[in-house]
Amino acid sequence: QVHLVESGGDSVRAGGSLRLSCVYSGWTYSTGAMAWFRQAPGKQREGVAAIDMNGNTAYSESVKARFTIAKDNAENTLYLQMNSLKPEDTAMYYCAADGVPMTAAHTLGVIPRYWGQGTQVTVSS
Repeated sequence: QVHLVESGGDSVRAGGSLRLSCVYSGWTYSTGAMAWFRQAPGKQREGVAAIDMNGNTAYSESVKARFTIAKDNAENTLYLQMNSLKPEDTAMYYCAADGVPMTAAHTLGVIPRYWGQGTQVTVSS
């Protein structure tokens, strides 16, 4: 069973930075992808960044050039570096993963099989 645990959420001022971490366990797939999603109150869940097993990455237009996704296979950890944060980035951020073969770009538009419990990011103006 794949288990995902996020951390790193916090309250910051606009323009600040945060790094989210997602420690995963039980991952035995050689295919698939991992991603970060977010959901703000009253809004639909949005895929913001994904990385596939080949290391290819994809980002939503709303975070491109500000967020960076990375994966450390030795540490079994997925990261999301968030820079130049804006109030509209405020949301619950979720780590997600799926072992089905898919590209990073495709992962942003699907509902992956495995999810973490989420970590809250709040950006004030």
